[in-house]
Amino acid sequence: MKLKQWSLLAALTVTLPLAACGGDDGASSTSDAPATSDAPVSTDAPSTGEGGSVFVTGSSTVEPISIKVGELAGTAEGGNLKVTVEGPGTGDGFKKFCAGDGDIADASRKIKDEEATLCADGGVEYIELAVGIDGLTVATSPKNTAVECLDKAALYALIGPESEGFSSWADANAIAGELGSAFATLPDAPLSIFGPGEESGTYDSFVEFAIKSIATDRATDVVTRADYTASPNDNVIVDGIESADTSLGWVGYAYYKAEQARMKAIAIADKDGNCVAPTDATIADGSYPFSRTLYIYVNKAKAVENPAVAAYVDLYLSAQGIEQVSAAGYIQLEAATQQLSLDAWTARG
Repeated sequence: MKLKQWSLLAALTVTLPLAACGGDDGASSTSDAPATSDAPVSTDAPSTGEGGSVFVTGSSTVEPISIKVGELAGTAEGGNLKVTVEGPGTGDGFKKFCAGDGDIADASRKIKDEEATLCADGGVEYIELAVGIDGLTVATSPKNTAVECLDKAALYALIGPESEGFSSWADANAIAGELGSAFATLPDAPLSIFGPGEESGTYDSFVEFAIKSIATDRATDVVTRADYTASPNDNVIVDGIESADTSLGWVGYAYYKAEQARMKAIAIADKDGNCVAPTDATIADGSYPFSRTLYIYVNKAKAVENPAVAAYVDLYLSAQGIEQVSAAGYIQLEAATQQLSLDAWTARG
C-alpha cells in the first residue's frame, strides 16, 4: 500500500497520494474533524480551544507528521481546528513562508542563509523547532542482487555532476576507483535513476551527504547529474525504483518503510567502512550516515495574532503530538532534544 495522506472535506473522508519530498502538484490536506487513520489519539491532548485555522506549507517529508497532528487537533478536548497542510517542497515552502503566506513551514533541512535573509526582508521572525528524525534512504529494486552497499564516493560517481550520460552502473567504476571507493566494481547493468527535483529538501540533503565534499574538492558543481527522472511525488519515485530491475533512487525513510516489498534499501558505508542499513535503531542513534533532523518553522507574529497557530504548535510538541512522528513512519527525537524544542517554544516571548 502506498503511503497516503488524509483529507477531510465536509463530512467525507478522501484519501490522496502523499506528496513528494519536492512537492505535491498543488494538492493539500485539510483536517477539521477526526480522520480515519491509524494515528494514536488521546483525550489528554492539549485543548485546541475555540478553533480557528492554520496553514502549513513546505516539505512533504514532514507533511505526513503535520497532517497527523492536524487530525489529532480535531479530536483534542474542546478542539475544532481547521489545519490545512501542503507539500510543495522545503524550498518552495520557505518562499511562501518568508513572504508571510504561511503560518508554519515544514522543513526536511535547516533554513538556508538566503532563505533566512528572505524572511528578514519580509519582516518574518520565526522559531525553529526540531520535531523528528529521518533517514534519507538510497534504494534499488529487490531484483538487484548485485548491489547491497555503497559509499559516498560510489554515489558521487553514479549520481554526481561528472556522471552525466552514464547509462550503466559500470560506467561509474573509473571515477569511483579514482576516488578510492571500496565499491569500484559496479555491475555492468542498466542504470535508471529516480529522485526528487531541486526544489526538494530531500534533494538538498542528498547533495549535502553524498556530493558536496567531493565536488568541492574536485572543483565541480555541487549538484547531481541532471539526466535522471526527477519527480515532485515520492510515490512516483517509488514506482520508478520498482519499475527497473537495476534502478537507483532516493526517498525519505517513511516511504521506504511503507514500500519495502517494492524496493530494497542500499546500505551506506560509514567513515570506518562499515555498511549501515537504514532502520529505526540506526537512524535514532545516528549510526546511519544519512540521518537528518526534521523541523517546523513557526511565524512568531502569527502565533501571537492567531491563537489557533499557538494551539497547533502546543499540540505538535505535546506527548500526543510527538507520537505522530512514529505514526507517520519517522523516528522520534531523544527526550533531551524534544525538550530543547519545547523550551524554545515556551520561551518565544
